[in-house]
Parts: sequence; C-alpha cells; structure tokens
Amino acid sequence: MNEQTEEMDISGVKIAIVDDAKTIRMMMSHTLKGMGCEVECAEDGYKALGMLRRFKPDLIFLDITMPELDGYQTCTLIRNAEDTRNTPVVMLSSSDGIFDIAKGQARGATAHVTKIPPESVLRQLIFNHTKQRAAA
Repeated sequence: MNEQTEEMDISGVKIAIVDDAKTIRMMMSHTLKGMGCEVECAEDGYKALGMLRRFKPDLIFLDITMPELDGYQTCTLIRNAEDTRNTPVVMLSSSDGIFDIAKGQARGATAHVTKIPPESVLRQLIFNHTKQRAAA
C-alpha cells in the first residue's frame, strides 16, 4: 500500500453493487474485495431491495439502466425506506451526461460515476461518502 492508499483505508466497508450486467458486478466486486471491502451484488432493483435490508451496506453502487425497475426508480425506493434512506447511493452510468447526473440527484443519488471507475476513483468515492462522513 502506498501512503495515499493508507490514508484512505476503506477495508471493512460494506458495499452493495446493483447492476444487470454480470461482468460489471464481477469486475467491481473483485476490485472492491481486493481493497478489503465486504461486497454483495444484485442483478436488478427488486432483488436489490431485499438484499439491502439484509446486508445493510455502507454505500450502494446502482446502475441506471436496468430492466423492469431502473436505477432512478430503485434510488427513489431506497430513499423512501427507513433503513436505507441515509445510505449513500452512487449512480453507475455508461455516460457522464448532465441529464443523467441531474435526474439521479433529483431521485436522491449522492454521486454519479461512469462505469467501470478506476480503483483510485472507487477508493476516493467510498472514503468520501463513508469514512469521512463517519468521522464528522
């Protein structure tokens, strides 16, 4: 670990990944587990809601474009549920369009990132929205 990585230690942080693409779930899960995070995945919004109640993540990565219940709808349900309303939600998108960002924020998203984010971006996002918040 280099000095900056040690300063942003995210080991033990519980992360939920919700994406209908198996490759995205696998790649992100592998990267996050390599950083010491606990990871659970769901392939759609409906399965995510049950998993979130059971797993109680510290942060959620949520794909925007999914069949049936899309990321925006799922984010709204996450924000309306008592046990997840304050959990940071980072929207995953294949683009960094201003429309996607604005719509995500309107639904309660904490941040937006283009998938698949580099390891340094993942670490910074997780640290900023879990560790720093916990210290405040």
